[in-house]
Amino acid sequence: MPLTIRHLPLPYVDLLPERPAEAVELVVIHCTELPDLAMAREYGERVLHASGTGNSGHYYIDRDGTVLRYVPGTRIAHHVRGHNPNSIGIELVNTGRYPDWFDTRRQVMTEPYPVAQVDALLALLAQLRDEFPKLHQIAGHEDLDTDMIPASDDPARQVRRKLDPGVRFPWDAIVPACGLQRLR
Repeated sequence: MPLTIRHLPLPYVDLLPERPAEAVELVVIHCTELPDLAMAREYGERVLHASGTGNSGHYYIDRDGTVLRYVPGTRIAHHVRGHNPNSIGIELVNTGRYPDWFDTRRQVMTEPYPVAQVDALLALLAQLRDEFPKLHQIAGHEDLDTDMIPASDDPARQVRRKLDPGVRFPWDAIVPACGLQRLR
């Protein structure tokens, strides 16, 4: 059965730079670290840059497997520092460390990724491999952004800025099935 993707472009999508499909070599897996898709959309719509754009993945997958596209893959979205020009960001709705992202006592992500969400991710990855001829790598946000920042509860201690998709993400099932090489 073909994957159904709902297209819901962000208000500023036309301000994001365009790129050819051949520029995409990497998929970055994120989790929203927010309670639900509605809040993730709200965060994605926030204008944070002088260009009139914000931070967002290209695709969002809800817990029930619903797939939404906020940014076309032929536009550069702001989703991971240093890798935006050649990557597509996929956000999985997952609470993560919300609401205390940088509290030393909240650094273990406990919410599992539902089967429907993982199945939708695999279907999306297969479709993206067809659409983007040079796509050959996959990474987690935590693999690419390893910066440490002061903890919110104790600034003398450091915590990881990004931990997503986290320890509950099923890399052992995803990587062999998706045909992409894990980049760390």
